Amino acid sequence: MTDVKQIVNLKFTLNGKAVEVDCEAEETLAEVLRDRLNLTGTKISCEVQVCGACTVLVDGLPVSSCTLLAYEARGKNVTSIEGLAKPDGTLHPIQQAFIDEFAFQCGFCTPGMILAAKALLDENPKPSRDEIVHFMDGNICRCTGYVPIVRAIQKVAGTLESKHHK
Repeated sequence: MTDVKQIVNLKFTLNGKAVEVDCEAEETLAEVLRDRLNLTGTKISCEVQVCGACTVLVDGLPVSSCTLLAYEARGKNVTSIEGLAKPDGTLHPIQQAFIDEFAFQCGFCTPGMILAAKALLDENPKPSRDEIVHFMDGNICRCTGYVPIVRAIQKVAGTLESKHHK
């Protein structure tokens, strides 16, 4: 008996541009982004929607792309980490803040952290420290770099207190 794969045609907007790709029905959005569209900024780690490394934005909301079937993105707007910088290479303010505040060590969690932070700031431009911590709870940093991550988000929000900033 042969295993017949169902191929689906997927059309969606990715980082502001219309894309069309054929994929297998059971492929996740993370797999399509990485393996079919060669956008490797989206990381795959736990594959069970726990760590947040695979976070992308779908219609502006953070989702775990490792568990979202790619066909569920049909007709939607998807933003991966590659879509945040301007075409001239100017980084998005949250990307720049992560650099300025040394908010990454190994960098594996960084794309998901940045996209989750963007979703938070789009929803709540001036979150308190507690709101940041609560919202970012779904993204795990294995290097335990949480303090500079929170500082980076506070910096963009304009709520970073200078006494805590070096």
